[in-house]
Amino acid sequence: MALAGEGCRVCICARGTERLATAAAALEKRTGDGGRVLAIQADLTVPDDIARLVRQATDTFGRLDVLVNNVGRAGGGGLLEATDDDWRSAFDETLYPAIRASRLAVPHMQRAGGGAIIMIASIWGRESGGRMTYNAVKAAEISLAKALAQQLAGDNIRVNSVAPGSISFPGGSWHRRQQEDPDGMAAFVRDNLPFGRFGRAEEVGNVVAFLASPRASWISGASVTVDGCQSRSLF
Repeated sequence: MALAGEGCRVCICARGTERLATAAAALEKRTGDGGRVLAIQADLTVPDDIARLVRQATDTFGRLDVLVNNVGRAGGGGLLEATDDDWRSAFDETLYPAIRASRLAVPHMQRAGGGAIIMIASIWGRESGGRMTYNAVKAAEISLAKALAQQLAGDNIRVNSVAPGSISFPGGSWHRRQQEDPDGMAAFVRDNLPFGRFGRAEEVGNVVAFLASPRASWISGASVTVDGCQSRSLF
């Protein structure tokens, strides 16, 4: 929504067609032009789906300037509880889609003379917290962004990661917990969120839109926290 609000043509994807259509309709309302929105059903754990997504986006819009890698899930518990399948799924569902999508997007950006790649990571990729598998894959995304930034600077391609804290939005896990356990979530907010509330999705989107824009021309290889001072790291 933030990118669409800046005038970008936007391609989105999801596995479920119903919610994808709802999101596309909201974007079309935001842009006032359905021709600026492309919604594609795709499963980003499937390499062929990622290739199809990039191909359809570039065929429709003629170029690819910005890639936002915004997919991630990690199950499993602690070291003794998390199985090899839990670990494999965590990387298959989070890190590999970012690697594959970036690999496919970069040649288009090179031909265009530059571009921006943004990884949606997490504060739990910067410091300990949350589920162990999630820590690992989000830390890997931050590291990947730094490495790609150094590799691609000569092509005028900037790569950054954004590290949100606890963000509540309808349908999200924090929102669900707020409905299920309002007292527990109130205590969580009091103990962990200095501003006294959860973050909002648009507060992350605004930072992504900035990093994608020419105004962030000298920012690359950075990991930007969007967490209302929730995290404790000095870096």
